[in-house]
Formats: sequence, structure tokens, C-alpha cells
Amino acid sequence: MSTPEQIKRAVRDHYARAALGPACGCGTSPREDLPGALGPALGCGSPLSSADLRPGEVVVDLGSGAGFDALRAARRVGPHGQVLGVDMTPEMVALARSNAATVGVPNVHFFVGELESLPLADGSADVVVSNCVINLVPDKRRAFQEAYRILRPGGRLVVSDVVAAGPLPPEVRGDLAAWSACVAGALSLQDYLEALRAAGFEAVEVMASEDCCCGAAALVRSVTVRARRPASPSLLQSP
Repeated sequence: MSTPEQIKRAVRDHYARAALGPACGCGTSPREDLPGALGPALGCGSPLSSADLRPGEVVVDLGSGAGFDALRAARRVGPHGQVLGVDMTPEMVALARSNAATVGVPNVHFFVGELESLPLADGSADVVVSNCVINLVPDKRRAFQEAYRILRPGGRLVVSDVVAAGPLPPEVRGDLAAWSACVAGALSLQDYLEALRAAGFEAVEVMASEDCCCGAAALVRSVTVRARRPASPSLLQSP
């Protein structure tokens, strides 16, 4: 069985290559609305469609990649809002910063960081979004706890991700290439929702569910999940 550090290294190397050229990943999404932006549009859904972003809000994009969802979010929150993208791959962060300059979106900033230890202050975000990234994280419960931590009371989270359509064979679970392809790290939908609730989220609901168009369609499905941090303070459960 691969260790968390081996998984992170394999995923980081895979997406570093993706930032520099074509690579297989979790899927693609169109970006005609961002002319001049370069890089792979990796994703498995549309979290922004269910995020109900409002002018002036602070949005955090977990695993922001080349920055496409972050740039779209920045336009929606307007000049008085702000979007912060976090990605553990320096090459992706550099590409996202270049795309922000090319598209001309000044209210978005990108940082290198891991989702299990976000470089952001407590209660600093109104909304957290993510697109096909949590499945790549070895410690998903910790990633959800970090998302909860940075949200203000009453803040909301919308995540598009892949979940296992059934039990994954051991040889898939232990395959580092399958981790990078958004398959080996997929939880069952039940375990995914339970991990969100264990982190403290409430009003957890599935907004969309559909077959994946990738080669692993028999193994995983794409879902979009919405949840909320309670408006009143509550204690996180221990990891």
C-alpha cells in the first residue's frame, strides 16, 4: 500500500507535467469564456453553478489548478470580492497566476499549499469550492476540517468530485497512477458525505450526480455536493 507521501509526490509530479503540456486527469471542462488562458481544464463538474456567489464575497478554491474556476468566481464576486486559490503544485500556481494576468482579473490570488494544511486564516472565507481535487488527498477528513476552519460561521462549501461507484479492487487502490487519474482515492458517496458531517458541516446535500466520461466510468461517478458551516459556533470532532 502506498504511503500518503508517496501519493502526494505522484500526484504533484503528474499535475506538474500537466501544467507544462497535455496530460490525462480527472476530465475537462470548456473555457471559451477565458480567452488567452492556457493549461489543462481538469474537473468533473461545475461547483460554481451551485455556489450562488454574490458580489463582495471571499471565495477559496481548493486545488485551483490552472485557475479557471477561480477566475470565473472572481468575475462573479466583482471588484469588491476576492478569490484565493490554493494548489500544492508550484507549476500549476505559476500557470494560474499567468492566466490571471492574461485574462485581466486582479481580484484573484494563488498560493502554494496542501489542502490538509491551508495557508489561510480561520474564518477568512464566505465560500469554499473545489473541482475534482479532494479525491486526490490522502487525508480527506483533515481536508474537510481545514475547509470548515477557514469558513466563517454560516459559510458554504460546494465541491464537485468523483466517488466510487462500488468497491474498488485492491490493485486499483494501490496504483499511484490511478490516484493521479482521480480513481484510486475515491470514497463511496456515503463515506464522502459522512466525512463532511464529521468535520462539522450541516445541510449536506447532493446537487448533481452523473456518470464520468473518463475511461474509469465503470469505477467512479461525478457528484456535486453542497454543505454549510453552522451559523453558531460548534466543536469539530477529533480526527
